[in-house]
Amino acid sequence: MYSVYILKSLKDSGYYIGQTYNLSSRLEKHNKGQVKSTKSRMPLIVIKEEIFDTRGEAIKRENYLKKLKGGNEFRKIIGKL
Repeated sequence: MYSVYILKSLKDSGYYIGQTYNLSSRLEKHNKGQVKSTKSRMPLIVIKEEIFDTRGEAIKRENYLKKLKGGNEFRKIIGKL
């Protein structure tokens, strides 16, 4: 099973969207500074996770969410509207 996840930075309140096979391991890497794009934004928390059977489905959803980022639909998804 693959996860599409949305992280929120407790430092700058920004969001990060990604996909992985093992969310707990991936979150640990984010919070240890091992992910270049979130290294300066730690700590991060998971605010949304969606599960998919295939990596292809997860990648499609990840890309869709990235296109929505910042808009009203994205705020609905994360529960901020």
